[in-house]
Amino acid sequence: MKKVLVFLAALIVPFSAVAPARATPGAPASPASTTPPYHVVRPGETIKKIAAVYHITPAQLRAWNGIRKPNQPSVDGVLHVAKPQTTLTGWRSRVEQVTPAAVNWDPKKKCPVLPADLRKVWVTYIDFYGVARSGSIVVHKAIARPVQRAFLTLYRMRFRIMGMSPMSLNAPWITDMATVTSGYSCRKVAGSKTLSQHAYGLAIDVNPVQNPMIRGTYIDPRAGVDFLARSPYRRGMMHAGGAVRAFTANGLHWGGRWRTLKDYMHFSTTDR
Repeated sequence: MKKVLVFLAALIVPFSAVAPARATPGAPASPASTTPPYHVVRPGETIKKIAAVYHITPAQLRAWNGIRKPNQPSVDGVLHVAKPQTTLTGWRSRVEQVTPAAVNWDPKKKCPVLPADLRKVWVTYIDFYGVARSGSIVVHKAIARPVQRAFLTLYRMRFRIMGMSPMSLNAPWITDMATVTSGYSCRKVAGSKTLSQHAYGLAIDVNPVQNPMIRGTYIDPRAGVDFLARSPYRRGMMHAGGAVRAFTANGLHWGGRWRTLKDYMHFSTTDR
């Protein structure tokens, strides 16, 4: 029997579309960029400081982004700096059991986790255009609840996610699955015979392009070359003092702290 958990965050916060990302060749056109601009929050920034930069009042900035006094914006969060056209109505999530077909289960591959031990976690996320969408990620049942809490935190801080499954509904203009925020995948670590933590359902990759894996001169995905410099604060990027904490506060370790390589997209319960 399908087990469903539903959460509703009582949040009503303005949102707007933003400038489109580069579309995959041959894919449907991405949304038009005709809505109010945004600001990615950096360390030390306050409502007052940000409002001054855009020549608006602190009261306007708070109202447009649903930030009540004395709360301040979160690092890596995205704020509207002009009045948005519509509002978000809240966050929802549910957890479903996984069928073998849903994860392309093949006994011959000897994957270490049975489909019965996996769960599909549905969450509300905000895409790169400021649109709230329902996306899913498959993980081990042991971390389904922590994953829910992490994505709720990202939603509350208005962190942007390029895309989550099902991409045919959420971002049909993108066909490169290397850009997708995802979890379970029965595969080995690139360039080795060791099973990835993704094969156990114990790892998540968030916005791979904006948070690439770097090993020497090897960059994955290659489009991540534009995000090698980590000091800028750009839409979808994760930093230790910002969006990273949504996962580390829920028991996942961040690959951006590794020494032999940097995997800025990667979070896992095992720190591998």
